[in-house]
Amino acid sequence: MNLLLGVFGGAFAAFCTYLGQVGVLAGETFASVFAGRVRLGLTLRQISHIGFGSQMVVIVTGAFTGAVFVAQTYFQFARLNMESAVGPVVSVAMCRELGPVLTGLMVAGRVGAAMSAELGTMKVTQQIDALRALAVHPVDYLVVPRALAMLVSLPLLVGECIFFGMLAAYLVATQVLGVGSAYYMLNMYKFTEAEDIFMGVIKGVVFAVIIVFVACREGLHARDGAVGVGRATTEAVVISSLAVLIANFFLTMFLNIFFPAGVSG
Repeated sequence: MNLLLGVFGGAFAAFCTYLGQVGVLAGETFASVFAGRVRLGLTLRQISHIGFGSQMVVIVTGAFTGAVFVAQTYFQFARLNMESAVGPVVSVAMCRELGPVLTGLMVAGRVGAAMSAELGTMKVTQQIDALRALAVHPVDYLVVPRALAMLVSLPLLVGECIFFGMLAAYLVATQVLGVGSAYYMLNMYKFTEAEDIFMGVIKGVVFAVIIVFVACREGLHARDGAVGVGRATTEAVVISSLAVLIANFFLTMFLNIFFPAGVSG
């Protein structure tokens, strides 16, 4: 019993320590932003890397998710002669859940890993110590541009994923499965509200915070050379992906209090 309590106690202490380190990093970052220590050039470069560089991944993910989801929904609804109802089901699901979650996971894998590897390499090669020697604060120079770029890029990528998912779903439903275009669009407009899109964007902002600070924390705490950088990169992807999925559950429960689905429709 004592051994079990010791194991769980140690794991809980490690979890609290990790949350504290991420929270301190986030606090230092936002303090730098509010103090005006923002490097615009570096931020724009990161926006190009995160936002523009993730276009193809997000478009393909959104489009094929919408396409397969509308097909599966159609096959089930056709048994009940409700084929024209697939539009709102797909659009609401893309806005509220699939768009933000899949975009968050894709960005965590592509951008979070790159961020952690880059910062980890700088850490183990003592480039971050060199920055401090030159009186350059690492958080101002390395973390702030990445955090701002992620906060700008991820909600836009979520919107893009939702758009291409809904577009692909419409094309598959009307051109392949034979659903009437007028009924599809009418029902989609009738049951898809601005609150559904707003909920997806809010999730995008929260996921951006999770991904960027987990990735930066892992990179800044890397050690043991190349092995440590590889370990930090893997942990950044795993932890941020799990955190996105867990946070999505609580966000869904919380945001549905303010934006209940299908009420105004």
